[in-house]
Amino acid sequence: MTTAEFTEALRKGLTGLPREDLEERLAFYSEAVQDRMEEGLSEEEAVAQLGPVEEVLAQIAAETPLVKLVKERVKPKRALRAWEIVLLVLGSPIWVSLLIAAAAILFSLYVTVWAVLISLWAVDLSLAAGALAGLAGGFLFLIKGRLLPACCSLGAALLCAGLAILMFFFCLWLSKALVKGTGKFFVGLKARLMRKEKTE
Repeated sequence: MTTAEFTEALRKGLTGLPREDLEERLAFYSEAVQDRMEEGLSEEEAVAQLGPVEEVLAQIAAETPLVKLVKERVKPKRALRAWEIVLLVLGSPIWVSLLIAAAAILFSLYVTVWAVLISLWAVDLSLAAGALAGLAGGFLFLIKGRLLPACCSLGAALLCAGLAILMFFFCLWLSKALVKGTGKFFVGLKARLMRKEKTE
């Protein structure tokens, strides 16, 4: 792939960026290719060292603030006409309410997922506490010479300890997956905003 092809692919993938940011990114990667060519690489090798276009776009999406992309997305490409402004104002009780409701629903779903995760961690802590309590109770029963309750208490302690260990690894995996998924969601959202279709 040549520098021109690479920068053109970047330009197509970054149409949602503000114009000055787009030109800055393109200049940065063109300069990176030139630097590698000055070190003795061919143009194709220099471009290949930058990585696939999709990876470069994902990296740019991760580094770009979401607010900047949203501002660019909602910025009108031309001045609004008087009748458009009137329609926006008159329709605002409906569209603003729907927008707030949609945001509240998405936020409540996200909070609910975290609440379930916190509840699972609480169950894990309860199992661990049950294991410690069963262990302590078993030893107390042993000291008093009550063998059957001691065995039951120690067996319950082992059961709770085993479940607590399994639950710990499950909760840890789920926590990492949720954090990673949240990050991927925002990077994907930013990538979609960067790839908007040009209306000019």
